[in-house]
Amino acid sequence: MVPFQMCKLPMTHPLMQPHTIRDMSWRPQYRSSKYRHVFGKPATKENCYDGVPITRSVHDNHLCTVNPRFIAVITECAGGGAFLVLSINHTGKVDPHHPRVSGHRGNVLDIKWNLFNDFCIASCSEDTTVKIWDIPEHGVLKNITVPRKELQGHSRRVGLIEWHPTANNIIFSTGYDYQVMVWKLDVPEQVIKNPLRSISVHSDVVLSMSFNTDGSRLATSCKDKKIRVFDPRTGTLLQETNCKSHKANKVLFLGNLKMLLSTGNSRWNHRQIALWDQDLSQPSYSEDLDGSSGVLFPFYDPDTHMLYIAGKGDGNIRYYEISPEKPYVHYLTEYRSFLPQKGMGVMPKRGLDVCSCEIFRFYKLVTIKSLIEPLSMIVPRRSESYQEDIYPMTAGNKPSMTADEWIGGLDKGPVMMSLRPGSKLDSYVELGSGKDPTDSMETQHSRSRPGLSLLIQERLDAKEGNARKESPPTSLLPSTDEKSSSTTYVSNGQLDSMHCSPPKTENELRQMFYKQQEEIRRLKEQLNQKDVRIKQLELEIKNVRNSQANL
Repeated sequence: MVPFQMCKLPMTHPLMQPHTIRDMSWRPQYRSSKYRHVFGKPATKENCYDGVPITRSVHDNHLCTVNPRFIAVITECAGGGAFLVLSINHTGKVDPHHPRVSGHRGNVLDIKWNLFNDFCIASCSEDTTVKIWDIPEHGVLKNITVPRKELQGHSRRVGLIEWHPTANNIIFSTGYDYQVMVWKLDVPEQVIKNPLRSISVHSDVVLSMSFNTDGSRLATSCKDKKIRVFDPRTGTLLQETNCKSHKANKVLFLGNLKMLLSTGNSRWNHRQIALWDQDLSQPSYSEDLDGSSGVLFPFYDPDTHMLYIAGKGDGNIRYYEISPEKPYVHYLTEYRSFLPQKGMGVMPKRGLDVCSCEIFRFYKLVTIKSLIEPLSMIVPRRSESYQEDIYPMTAGNKPSMTADEWIGGLDKGPVMMSLRPGSKLDSYVELGSGKDPTDSMETQHSRSRPGLSLLIQERLDAKEGNARKESPPTSLLPSTDEKSSSTTYVSNGQLDSMHCSPPKTENELRQMFYKQQEEIRRLKEQLNQKDVRIKQLELEIKNVRNSQANL
């Protein structure tokens, strides 16, 4: 037998090279992030909305819209189109005969709450119209069929609507006539037939629209797989993609990062996300996710720079952190569930529970169970106090300009607000709230001089007390309306259950129960803010004493 001899390798072979620690590139690279351990917490069965007849429409929209007071969802109905508006605290089993908003003659395709009015909602439909609805303060107690405004201008069905992010009473709509129309709502006409402008830069159906932070740019994705950026005021086309390696379906502006994110498909029909800078010739970053066929819905939080990707028909939600430097997109983790979502609603930041470190909240539409499931994204913290580092100033519910100012060429960023509990005294004054302008000036002046806000609060309380003394006590008297056969008593803006006649039907009993639950929730919120307000006043008193001692 020939003895085994080990073959000799040349010294230039990689295996013969000396190894150093620098060659160990397999070691994973970790980056510090306060959102690394964010997790999704689904609501319990009692806090879900059960028995909701979610629409069977195959339109690739969110099908749901949420604000801190109401949740609205497009429903299945026979003849015409309708959507359901529920109080945000109306959880549990939903009455199958609950009143709806049902004024459209065709299927409703999209709904959006007004960003600056929690009681105003817009809807668009296959009947080629856009309608603006006013929702009563106590919710929808009977079917609503007459809108406040009706916008007639499209020649084919309207698939998307979007409110301007900073200007009041400006809404955009687009339909299957390939037109993007701009509407001004603060006009006396109930039926508006002529839009401010009709933008004709698309060659096919528009699939999504997204504004930048101040509303000076509008990005759209089209069925021709192109992304376009144009001036929403003039309709001038500024940029257009011509990339064949990415077929865009949804597009989203990433806050103030001057970047666009799109979801779609790659050349090999894989679901893909792509990041674009100011040059739309080629994506600066792209990543293939999987081979599924459902549309990817992107959601971006400009306060935390977190990106959420939820697929239609999926049960999981991926989330990332976006940075202005390369590699731009940093994968965090993934929420997984066995319940597939057909659409998603998102709660505005001012409606989150900051005491539990909640930074985002989805409302998943689960069609197979007729269920709407709230899903909270939470940053795990040991302390239950307010975490200022994860709640910076955020866009509030006040417009920064009027419709005429925007039409005149003005661009402004959003009016910011603080999410700190008990900070309402130092926030902006609501438009049309009837407050004296000198009150807001005094409030702003108190920020620079600690301790004066206590005096202002006492002065406001004195004003309210004088107003109560001067106003006639008609709130406890019965309202004798010729059209109504029953007598109604009102106390503190609520129906007084001590004087009201007892409910005669199950529906009346349920509505009375919902009103009682809303009042209990409001009182609990006031009770929770009591300790915070006491601490603030103690600090202000201490600051006043220190300033007086220094003098």
